[in-house]
Amino acid sequence: MRLLRTPEDRFTDLPEFPYEPQYTELADPHGGLIRVGYVEAGPVDGPPVLLLHGEPSWSYLYRKMLPVLADAGLRAIAPDLVGFGRSDKPGDIVDHSYARHVGWMRAFAFDALDLHGVTLVGQDWGGLIGLRLLAEHPDRFAGFVAANTGLPTGDTDMPEVWHSFRQAVENAQVFDTGRFIQSGARTKLTDEVKAAYDAPFPNEMYKAGPRAMPGLVPTRPDDPASAANRAAWQKLTELDVPFLCAFSDSDPITGAMAPILQRAMPGAAGLAHPTIAGAGHFLQEDAGEELAAHVARFVRR
Repeated sequence: MRLLRTPEDRFTDLPEFPYEPQYTELADPHGGLIRVGYVEAGPVDGPPVLLLHGEPSWSYLYRKMLPVLADAGLRAIAPDLVGFGRSDKPGDIVDHSYARHVGWMRAFAFDALDLHGVTLVGQDWGGLIGLRLLAEHPDRFAGFVAANTGLPTGDTDMPEVWHSFRQAVENAQVFDTGRFIQSGARTKLTDEVKAAYDAPFPNEMYKAGPRAMPGLVPTRPDDPASAANRAAWQKLTELDVPFLCAFSDSDPITGAMAPILQRAMPGAAGLAHPTIAGAGHFLQEDAGEELAAHVARFVRR
């Protein structure tokens, strides 16, 4: 597997993101050692909160949430998925699979950082990966926060707006990361913020991860990831791990999943599940502080 690494000078002077990057290396049977970048905020002995981003963002998406969680006494950890942010980037689309991304984040959270009693916040692909981790390693978890995400199996079609997004990614000669983030946010992003989302990708050669992810979402019952996701659903509906849905009110891609998750997850029963008003798909951009406050209350309940 051909790995690319974004030069460090691409990440200088990022607005509202003063966190010192940390790195760990994961052993991968296909790629040797893969470096994963992440940032932390809060006390190292605080209850751990793992913040997983999605497509096509990186840990920068959580910059509004990190200080709120840290002030609540939580250890907030925001890694970059492999192929994104400061993490190494497999250079070919075929090097990316749903199973590999689950395996990489499992190795990061449980092998490298050895997290126990973790609350995972998953948005977009962060939830697609995180829900698999919860199903396959429930003993590591104290709770789960689903924020504009789901766990597709391919047995039900994705919404039309998602198909439009996938087609836009497939047809884009230049993958404009900042523009894609803006299209999923209600907040008007500054040019500096959009540039920060573009920072991990010096040119098109680095963008195999963002280009690959839409094609990894199961859309057919016989998709390579469908069987594993069905098995995860079966396990999840038997778990009593506390489960909070914190969806926005303006996400046409995942909005329909909120009531499904609330009904299906035993750990969701009896909780007050917030709907965050005025926020789009990237609710961390539109209402990051509000989402972080809900997460902190959930962890400290």
